[in-house]
Amino acid sequence: MKLLRVGQKGKEKPAILDKDGKIRDISSHIKDLNSDHLNFNTISKLQSVDLSSLPELSSGERIGSCITKPGKFVAIGLNFSDHAAESGLPVPSEPIMFMKATSCISGPNDNIEMVQNSKKLDWEVELGIIIGKEAKHIEQNQSQDHILGYCLVNDVSEREWQIEKMGQWVKGKSHDTYGPIGPYLVTKDDIKDVNNLNMSLDLNGKRMQTGNTSTMIFNVDVIVSYVSKFMSLQAGDIITTGTPPGVGMGRKPQLFLKTGDEIKLSIDNLGEQKSKVVSL
Repeated sequence: MKLLRVGQKGKEKPAILDKDGKIRDISSHIKDLNSDHLNFNTISKLQSVDLSSLPELSSGERIGSCITKPGKFVAIGLNFSDHAAESGLPVPSEPIMFMKATSCISGPNDNIEMVQNSKKLDWEVELGIIIGKEAKHIEQNQSQDHILGYCLVNDVSEREWQIEKMGQWVKGKSHDTYGPIGPYLVTKDDIKDVNNLNMSLDLNGKRMQTGNTSTMIFNVDVIVSYVSKFMSLQAGDIITTGTPPGVGMGRKPQLFLKTGDEIKLSIDNLGEQKSKVVSL
């Protein structure tokens, strides 16, 4: 199933796409798509609902982030060997972990803010994992028992803040609007093969990134197990899994976002995002 949140910022309603692509209001069954409800019991409950009996929401309404208020927003860096190469960094021998502030999360089509002192704002199309059950010190063959579904993520990154300002990557990854997610949380039963999904990102109509999850160095089962060795994961947490080549930092000459730029990104079965860069 495809779950989403629809409405003005701060007033979103939880919703679901029915078999005809209509958006149905599920707020009579769950309050929101947050850590209290993002679990396997909720999915089982929704599977038994007659969607045609639920109120239809307008397709013209704003789509918010597909989940809200996660406990953690974990990210994996350099998870495609060709992206590591374009970044001038060695292929990692184990997953590189960093965090994004949860306050950076925004809707899939919301504007991306560029502040005055930002010089190297960059894009990254990524596959996001949504956790549905606490994971702590689990093995790779247990990961699927803890994965609720997947979503599209743009890991927006300010490279000067990330690399040149000292400290951890989190500084360049966490400004408000640097974490567009959605439009949908797609439950894993709706994904035929998560390790074979095409990924793309266009900037002002020009293709910048083309990739496939099959070329990730560490697949989703490895990532969930690995992260669980260092911190427990709870229902509603997000892990974003790295980007294919084609980011602005890796181009020659380098290319970074500017006010007015339009970004479109997509992953098979997970929908697409369309964002515009605006001055803050």
